[in-house]
Amino acid sequence: MTAPTRVAVLISGRGSNMRSLVAAAGDAYAIVLVASDKPDAAGLDWAREQGLPTFALSPRGIGKPAYEAALDAALHDAGTEVIALAGYMRLLSDSFVARWRGRIINIHPSLLPKYKGLDTHARAIAAGDAVAGCSVHVVTEELDGGTVLGQAEVPVLPDDTPDALATRVLAAEHRLYPAVLTRYARGLAHPG
Repeated sequence: MTAPTRVAVLISGRGSNMRSLVAAAGDAYAIVLVASDKPDAAGLDWAREQGLPTFALSPRGIGKPAYEAALDAALHDAGTEVIALAGYMRLLSDSFVARWRGRIINIHPSLLPKYKGLDTHARAIAAGDAVAGCSVHVVTEELDGGTVLGQAEVPVLPDDTPDALATRVLAAEHRLYPAVLTRYARGLAHPG
């Protein structure tokens, strides 16, 4: 039996996707660290209550290179094999992504390659899309541009607001992300 893949989850807020990943952890992957660029992120409190190791540091005042060096050290100290971005709202530098190439995944609230970046729900509604959704993808130097590992569709309703659509897409994210991370972690443990 192969040991579970060691996963660090990076968050910037309440950590609802992180909670779904923690709840689904098991034979395929284990959460070894919850890290945030915002020391007051609500998700960190929840992670601590669950007994999970945490790392919190703001890049303000120290700069991106020093912040990423400290984050990288914390990830290595935790024995991280895969990084799962879950509502982590800071762009990682190209050099950081290169160091972890193929081992960072992200959940994005659109059906990539549509609507990279922000305001995805408003953009889907404005375009008259019949469906929106979410994607899990491998992180590369291109914003929301890596290989898509899985997607879930959510219908856009006639009277949808961005907030209403966001709520339904988030529910889909909570189902999709753990399933894709499980499959991804098993693939790393049993390549080929």
